[in-house]
Amino acid sequence: MMERGKLIVVSAPSGCGKGTILGRVLEDKARFYYSVSETTRKPREGEIDGVHYRFLTQEDFKTKIAEDAFLEYAQYCDNFYGTLSAPIEEHLSQGQDVILEIEVQGAMQIREKRPDAHFIFIAPPSLETLRERLVGRGTEPLDVIEKRVKQAESELTCRSAYDYCVVNDDLDTAVADFLSVVRAIELRVE
Repeated sequence: MMERGKLIVVSAPSGCGKGTILGRVLEDKARFYYSVSETTRKPREGEIDGVHYRFLTQEDFKTKIAEDAFLEYAQYCDNFYGTLSAPIEEHLSQGQDVILEIEVQGAMQIREKRPDAHFIFIAPPSLETLRERLVGRGTEPLDVIEKRVKQAESELTCRSAYDYCVVNDDLDTAVADFLSVVRAIELRVE
């Protein structure tokens, strides 16, 4: 009998390196399935339907809500974002670990619905380091960076609701720590 995969929910404030860490982890495509979220917002330049998001109309999204098709969903800035249950169940039953990259609000919805889920929070070594990283990117004005840092400060208070916290001070160490947490999850006796 094939062992069921594990549901792993990952959250982090913007700029913590979550995408970079997951990019390295998800190189093992046979082991992991990365869940692609649904949204009603319009695709941004360069975004590919089914890769970055699955783009739905408001009507299609609301139909899926009525059908109770979402594991979690939220409305943000007049757009809906959500995670469908069916693809997750399909991959879990095939023995793949499923990774959901999701914000704190959605993670807490999943915590209520799925006691079998495991929660990993990725944190910066400090808010000052986070600020330096965001400034170093050179992609946003300082007022936006300060808003992101303030949001991160708020999100960091939620990390106690997670099972594990990986601090991204050094990328190689953070990736190794993340994979160690996943291995511990896989070895856990249910």
